Amino acid sequence: MKPTALLSTLALSLALALGGAPAAAAEPAASAPTVQIQQIRNATLKLQYAGRTFLVDPMLGARGAYPGFKGTYNQHLRNPLVELPMPAAEVMRGVDAVVITHTHLDHWDGGEHAFVPKDLPIFVQHQADAEQVRGQGYRDVRVIEGSAEFEGVRLTRTGGQHGTDAMFAVEPVAGLLGQAMGVVFQAPGAATVYVVGDTTWHGEVEQALAAFKPDVVVLNTGDARVLGFTGSIIMGRDDVLRAARAAPGAAIVATHMDAINHMTLSREVLRDHVRQNGLEDRVRVPADGETMAF
Repeated sequence: MKPTALLSTLALSLALALGGAPAAAAEPAASAPTVQIQQIRNATLKLQYAGRTFLVDPMLGARGAYPGFKGTYNQHLRNPLVELPMPAAEVMRGVDAVVITHTHLDHWDGGEHAFVPKDLPIFVQHQADAEQVRGQGYRDVRVIEGSAEFEGVRLTRTGGQHGTDAMFAVEPVAGLLGQAMGVVFQAPGAATVYVVGDTTWHGEVEQALAAFKPDVVVLNTGDARVLGFTGSIIMGRDDVLRAARAAPGAAIVATHMDAINHMTLSREVLRDHVRQNGLEDRVRVPADGETMAF
């Protein structure tokens, strides 16, 4: 046997003795997506982020459980208009914390059912919402005062306006609309996610987009209407285009449609609008139950 062949045979024998066949050349491991967003129903989202799972704006009641919002478009319809795409217990499975952008019933009906555990950490925008949620028996309610940390994830509160200037000039209407926050999620090595919340297109939204440069922007785009006023209390289809221009590097997720009486924009119409404007590669309009990876 030639010396080189002898050396090869000895090396093979040694490898087998130490632990089996020689290792093949290592291939790069495929990295799992840092962020997954599941559209549940309405504005309810399940966000898997940096190893933690957040449930945003849980409305988990059965179809038709609540009357329509008085003084709004299609107020005769009962909410929610559709059933959950899976049982509420499945929605809650694996959830580490809940984020409530505001306590309107279509974003938080936790006081009406037993699906959200009373000791689960819940993040809210201010003390008034904290007191309401605590009054419903929840024991770990945390106010995002500027920003908050949760197990390696930073949550930063952002602003906006839940309606038009004309609406907020009328005191009873302004009181009903109230304040709603957005939330930016950040963690080392993770994509930045900006959940904009219930707001019209507003200077504070533009400021947040410029300051945080999010990789993913979640917009509430159902174009909800109040009777007696022009304009919407949240965003609509043209605001999707504004967001795409203002955050050219971001993926846009459009939600808060097809589930509440006062919505006037459907997913079907928005998808067509997105196609007409050549934004199919950037704008996602998920169906209930659909999961998106970023």
